[in-house]
Amino acid sequence: MEKMYDKMYDMQEKPERVILVAVSDGDDEKVSESLDELAELVETAGAEAVGRMTQNRERIHPGTYIGKGKIEELKMYIESLEATGIVCDDELSPAQLKNLEDELDTKVMDRTLVILDIFAGRALTREGKIQVELAQLKYRSARLVGLRSSLSRLGGGIGTRGPGEKKLEIDRRLISDRIAALKKDVEEMERHRELARDKRSKNSVPVVAIVGYTNAGKSTLLNELTDAGILAEDKLFATLDPTTRNYSLPSGQEVLLTDTVGFIRKLPHHLIDAFRSTLEEAKYADIILHVVDSSNPQIDAQMEIVYDTLNHLGVKEKPVITFFNKQDRLEGEKPVFKDLKADYVVEGSVKTKQGLDKLVKTIENILKERSMYIEHVFAYSEAGRLQLIRKYGQLISEEYVAEGILVKANVPPEVYGQLGFKVDKEDEF
Repeated sequence: MEKMYDKMYDMQEKPERVILVAVSDGDDEKVSESLDELAELVETAGAEAVGRMTQNRERIHPGTYIGKGKIEELKMYIESLEATGIVCDDELSPAQLKNLEDELDTKVMDRTLVILDIFAGRALTREGKIQVELAQLKYRSARLVGLRSSLSRLGGGIGTRGPGEKKLEIDRRLISDRIAALKKDVEEMERHRELARDKRSKNSVPVVAIVGYTNAGKSTLLNELTDAGILAEDKLFATLDPTTRNYSLPSGQEVLLTDTVGFIRKLPHHLIDAFRSTLEEAKYADIILHVVDSSNPQIDAQMEIVYDTLNHLGVKEKPVITFFNKQDRLEGEKPVFKDLKADYVVEGSVKTKQGLDKLVKTIENILKERSMYIEHVFAYSEAGRLQLIRKYGQLISEEYVAEGILVKANVPPEVYGQLGFKVDKEDEF
């Protein structure tokens, strides 16, 4: 009787059971990889992918995403698997969302909604929460009618984090007012970021932006090098809020390491717009450190997506180091890893610390190449200037002589000028 009582009053919420739906233009392998990733996204969002369906079409149906016949097939598939909803692998238009909802009589979601939902659950700082809410409201405001009926069907699950259904129930004017207020907050945060960048530029501290596909090991690398203490899990978008930490190179020179938001295929444009100031940290960095999961079978596609995203953000003409991470996971004969778009390639594993020394040395070498060499005797009254060299440059040697301190060092052009030397325009980098 007691067991029956427990069963009757088992209040544990069951995860949503969804079917993944995609349209293929003929590249079945690419679609399969995309659906594998979508399944991982769905799982990260707290649901379960119980099936998948693909339709080969020249182009996506403008009204219903998939064709009429496939919709009927999908209806039966939903019933047979007892699914509670579907997730389409592309962003649905308002019309597609509403029409599919009407035809299937079930909860309809798309890849963008799932990613936004994950971001809403991952944002911890005020900045991150504002950026996510802005992206969500922009996405949802255009789909208010369809989403209202879809999200209320089950009363929870994917799509209900962040602004939530209550805010979706208010009229479009109030949503528009909220979006305007959030835009002002984002603009204010952008101004703060610009001021911080200007300050870093004046302080002459080189910035290394850590970029890469989500779950490549960026946060783990930052933790290993700087003891940053940020969350690092083996899952998509484990960390969302960017983190910047000081790091002293073996030479004594200080750099700033900035961990950025992980990239992913079909990254929603709403997120790119809302997170632009955050993502653009890479645009103003001195070095791009591209972390790659070398154990992932989709490594080439993921690398291409990272470079496409960087190009979209205007990140160009920066020295790029590609760190092929997670080498400890490779079994059998190790493949040859190449990145023709990188200036330097390092193989290793953050977990086992393999290759980290070489990675750090590569950063030092790049900064050295960008630096200016000085060999100068500073008077003892100018001894304080050596601290400037130690902090922002690479002090090769110092020797105490009768006239003062003989210093040999490599320093950035900015510091060269601060030390009282004239910078020749032709020598600037």
